Amino acid sequence: MMEYTTAEKAVELIKSGDSVFIHTAAATPKTLVQAMTNRADSLRGVKIFHLHTEGEAPYTKKELAKSFHTYSLFVGSNSRAAISEGHADFIPCFLSEVPIMFRRGVIPIDVALIQVSPPDAHGFTSLGVSVDASLAAAESAKMIIAQVNPNMPRTHGDGMIHVRNFDAMVWSEEPIHESKRNPLSDEETKMGGYIAELIEDGSTLQMGIGAIPDAVLASLGNHKDLGVHTEMFSDGVMPLIKSGVINNKFKKKHPYTLVSGFMLGSRALYDFVDDNPSIRMLDIEYVNDTRVIRQNPKVISINSAIEVDITGQVCADSIGTKIYSGVGGQMDFIRGASLSEGGKPIIALSSVTNKGESKIASLLKPGAGVVTTRAHVHYIVTEFGVANLYGKSLRERARALINIAHPNHRERLEREAFERFVHV
Repeated sequence: MMEYTTAEKAVELIKSGDSVFIHTAAATPKTLVQAMTNRADSLRGVKIFHLHTEGEAPYTKKELAKSFHTYSLFVGSNSRAAISEGHADFIPCFLSEVPIMFRRGVIPIDVALIQVSPPDAHGFTSLGVSVDASLAAAESAKMIIAQVNPNMPRTHGDGMIHVRNFDAMVWSEEPIHESKRNPLSDEETKMGGYIAELIEDGSTLQMGIGAIPDAVLASLGNHKDLGVHTEMFSDGVMPLIKSGVINNKFKKKHPYTLVSGFMLGSRALYDFVDDNPSIRMLDIEYVNDTRVIRQNPKVISINSAIEVDITGQVCADSIGTKIYSGVGGQMDFIRGASLSEGGKPIIALSSVTNKGESKIASLLKPGAGVVTTRAHVHYIVTEFGVANLYGKSLRERARALINIAHPNHRERLEREAFERFVHV
């Protein structure tokens, strides 16, 4: 078996001009990232590719622009400023197609920096909490530098990689990133209740992380026989699995098994999934494939938005021209849910921003990205109710959306809608 080396020695494999992939979300190998950044003076023109990563991203500092240039496929808080300032870039893409970009060489990867569980008796490690597109990046890379961490849970599924594939291994016992859950607001609790009412027994859930998914999950205690097929999940599923509400009984794809691409949560979640065969972490090209999603019954996709216009156009990646997050898997699951028998694609957002600005607008802000088109959208939910836009005209949509806008903004929206459509 390969011997371990230091992070400083391992990152010497990275050369000027290389394209480097960094493992996603909670799996971000911070020790390797810092060691690579410390080499900035000896590196030039290194391209960094990643989805959202947790922790600091020191390579995005403006003073290191000659050494590193970041290309984010989904923007997190640690790269948002660099993109706004113009010394990093955003690549819009469907999450399901990121592995394809790596495997087909559309985005060639020279070095993959990954974090894995310790090897078993047969030499196999696990990508643990993040298989998603990281598996494809590792398989496509010319070299793999692995941060081996006993705190990384060993998960079942596609994420097994043998140590013979590694070009260097570094031992690290740093804690895996944990995501803290905040108390739910009254508005979030209301939205969770509205969405729970749309969910029938036997449904298959897709939901992300954050207050609204947590509020929905907290409202499902009396449901029966729910399943989960999702790009990501967090702590909220654990009590429902333990109580039997989530049992994956009626799923057509992977019955009795929760399927996901990555997870982000507490240490309790990571311990729960460790060597748990009822949790399968799979390649996101498969997980987010519309043809796979639609085979499950009553797929409920729950996604968020930054802004929605009165015709149903959903902006989820930017605030005007300022990139905030990314396209991600929203469209993958919106379409998969709409094609599933009995499926319901749902967009949930609070009615106003923290500055009191309406998130339901007559027109999207100039430069705003349309992630979900008005032809794809079905349900929009705020703390003021549910608007079902499917099969509705533009005027009917405007009426429905104004009815769930914040009362302080309805009169203005009605006036602007009248001017747009002559009468509503």
